[in-house]
Amino acid sequence: MIHLCKNQGIAILPWSPLGKCMLTEKYKRGEPLNSTRYLGAKSPDDWLVSSIDFDVIERTQELAKEKGATMSQTALSWLLHKGVTAPIVGFTKVEHVDDAAQSLDLKLSEDDMRRLEEPYQLHHIIGHK
Repeated sequence: MIHLCKNQGIAILPWSPLGKCMLTEKYKRGEPLNSTRYLGAKSPDDWLVSSIDFDVIERTQELAKEKGATMSQTALSWLLHKGVTAPIVGFTKVEHVDDAAQSLDLKLSEDDMRRLEEPYQLHHIIGHK
């Protein structure tokens, strides 16, 4: 959709660009969720569409570590490099705003972008029929 929106001059305003905290180093494959907001799921493995989502999460974590950045900075920087107009991020703490602002300074190469995108696989939207 990003290519179509850019081609047609349509602003891109993604909701929950950090994947409901999945791109914030808060969750790991196989570990229990520390929240009841995920519809009764006991672990991220239950909540996500499939384990392939963890491939994206782990790749983001790997690149963030290499760049000396947080996962959320890396994910938000990816969005900005893709031409997103304004991500709609649900901040709950002031430090989250500061962390997001630092994504403006994180430069990603074309190789970094390919590495982040490589493990992604299309799947059905969660929660919609």
